[in-house]
Amino acid sequence: MSLLANRRGWLRAGLASAGALVLGACDKITSDPRSIAFLQSAEGLTRRAQRLVVDRKALAREFTHADISPDFRPNGSIDPTDADYVALKTKGFSDYRLVIDGLVERPLSLSLEDLRQQPSRTQITRHDCVEGWSSIGKWTGARLGPLLDQAGLKKTARYIVFHCGDTLEQTLDGSGQYYESIDLIDAYHPQTILAYAMNDSVLPVSHGAPLRLRVERQLGYKQAKYIMRIEAVEDYRHLGRGNGGFWEDRGYEWYAGI
Repeated sequence: MSLLANRRGWLRAGLASAGALVLGACDKITSDPRSIAFLQSAEGLTRRAQRLVVDRKALAREFTHADISPDFRPNGSIDPTDADYVALKTKGFSDYRLVIDGLVERPLSLSLEDLRQQPSRTQITRHDCVEGWSSIGKWTGARLGPLLDQAGLKKTARYIVFHCGDTLEQTLDGSGQYYESIDLIDAYHPQTILAYAMNDSVLPVSHGAPLRLRVERQLGYKQAKYIMRIEAVEDYRHLGRGNGGFWEDRGYEWYAGI
């Protein structure tokens, strides 16, 4: 085994241990600013450490058709009841438009047919859930990077936010609406796609129809489903509870690299 492979193994083991400690301690960490600052600092350190030993453009492992899981478990919501989403689903998503806006020069509004005409990628990859299970599936979708180039990111854009059509939790502060975010490194990774097909069929509702994110070098909770809008932002602290995603607002790490 190469030295690089060994280093990756050591790093992953260390990050897994750190993540387990953080998640296990979530009920003990309240709103103490010192605790939050420590966790944010530690997360930044692990992110930088991982990128020191792993080429940030390296591809996640891809598999063959024979490896596709016969029963790919859906995660999170499986059939949103939000009124706007239900209305779109009732019409077979014929009225669906993906909005790309925020810190862009040319906001976009794209139908599913528009998206199917964009530069695309098909990949067979493994979905790793933070709960401990994995499944392999085949995904086809529009590459995110070329779409962002069409929209023309402004120089101040640092993160890409995915606003979704499902509410996982009714909250007084409105933070129960699902959202997720990634940085520009992952947004422009060649395997980061907006999937509209799974296993050579139209993406099913349980797996995020009409459009879901596949950011293959991160854990499953980063793979946002039911995407309605993509927003380029300079900072995500004004969204939800300020941690960059629905699950991140509830104790998970913002960077979930694997």
